[in-house]
Amino acid sequence: QGSLLGVSLTSQRGFLGDPNGTFLHLPKKIPSEGLSRSLAKAARPKTIRDLKEADDATPIFQYVGGQAKRKSRVFVWGFSYSGALGIPSFVVPDTGRKTRRRIQATPYRLEMEEKISSAACGYGFTLLSSRTTDITKVWGTGLNKDSQIGFHRSRKDRSKGYECVLEPSPIPLPLDKPQETRVLQVSCGRAHSLVLTNTEGVFSMGNNAYGQCGRKVIDGEVYSESQLIHKLRGFEDEVVQVACGQDHSLFRTKKGDVYSCGWGADGQTGLGHYNSVSTPTKLRGDIAGVPIVHLATYGDCCLAVSADGEIFGWGNSEYLQLASVTDLTQVNVPRHLPFRVGKVKEAACGGTVNALLNEEGHVFVWGYGILGKGPKLMEAALPEMIPPSLFGFSDLNPDICVAKIRCGLNQFAAITNRGELFVWGKNTRGCLGIGRMEDQYFPWRVTLPGEVVDVACGVDHMVTLARSFI
Repeated sequence: QGSLLGVSLTSQRGFLGDPNGTFLHLPKKIPSEGLSRSLAKAARPKTIRDLKEADDATPIFQYVGGQAKRKSRVFVWGFSYSGALGIPSFVVPDTGRKTRRRIQATPYRLEMEEKISSAACGYGFTLLSSRTTDITKVWGTGLNKDSQIGFHRSRKDRSKGYECVLEPSPIPLPLDKPQETRVLQVSCGRAHSLVLTNTEGVFSMGNNAYGQCGRKVIDGEVYSESQLIHKLRGFEDEVVQVACGQDHSLFRTKKGDVYSCGWGADGQTGLGHYNSVSTPTKLRGDIAGVPIVHLATYGDCCLAVSADGEIFGWGNSEYLQLASVTDLTQVNVPRHLPFRVGKVKEAACGGTVNALLNEEGHVFVWGYGILGKGPKLMEAALPEMIPPSLFGFSDLNPDICVAKIRCGLNQFAAITNRGELFVWGKNTRGCLGIGRMEDQYFPWRVTLPGEVVDVACGVDHMVTLARSFI
């Protein structure tokens, strides 16, 4: 037994049968005001109104469901020392415990504040763009010896510019209405880039040695640290797609016409000769009067898909790309390719390999290199279909098909209608993102924490745009 502030504690049988329990006994002479200060009043029975008010005041916890807003994501992999992945710590570790990472063999998330809508991979550099109306719409990272990702002023010497950029850095475009104009697409070649806008046309930057930027070639021009971003002119109609080859450029207009400029030694400009051209010029040949809905190029071969699902090609044919219509190794005008593959939806060009996608979601490949049907098939003059089962099609999943097809210099990428990414081809410096360095002879699914929306393939790196699952 003990007392505290005049309150006695007596050991008696406690609550719930506790033999060591203690009851609280108050002295009889404590004044009523002392009681009100010392002890809370007994709780009165709660009314329905009290319960409702308490319920309304309770925080609401809700599981993420179908109404949750999915976030845009950018993933990169491949060779990092060029800066093309946009992760500075891979090249220059930011802490003593980290080591340099030459190759990132699996997808790595690139943090971007803006929602990226278009990505392009050049030869050791990357362009990213957003459809925002903010002042900054395009970012570049990687090699910049020819100012292919714009001028990026040095922090140490303000009169100089960086020849290599390690993280995505803003590229200011000379827009008339920067707060209204949106960037729709970017494309990259060996050392030049194109930017397509919705209302102000096409802009080019980088090396113009062959007129690939659509402006007059200047002998002895120094491209390093250049601040020149050129607005292209001379189109009869609005440009809706741009495509960079190695040292040439292609443009598709709203009416379905195709224009080209740049290096033409392999006939890749499609203008009926093998000279370089510095002014965008309309192509004729078999596509004259045919509305084109899709263009593809990356090396020196070009493909075009018509509204009727026919496919046309021109340029380099050293690797059987155009062997279905000619024995020549260069074709300088667009030729119709009489493939029996159904209605063509998309095409993709690599350096020595080509691919097309028909409206049924089937992928066909041809050319020379790793084509995706095993190590025994290394060349084909006519398109060979890759078995749909390699992309997940089965009796249990009969709705799965390929929705998009892309090519890098020596690798392929396919996106299914379920947002899964499959890759195959030469695994140059880990550019396939499959976690190992061996070449991949069949389509292999890349593990990504999101639904893949689009992918850009380069020489030794790749960039993927995805949406988070939740």
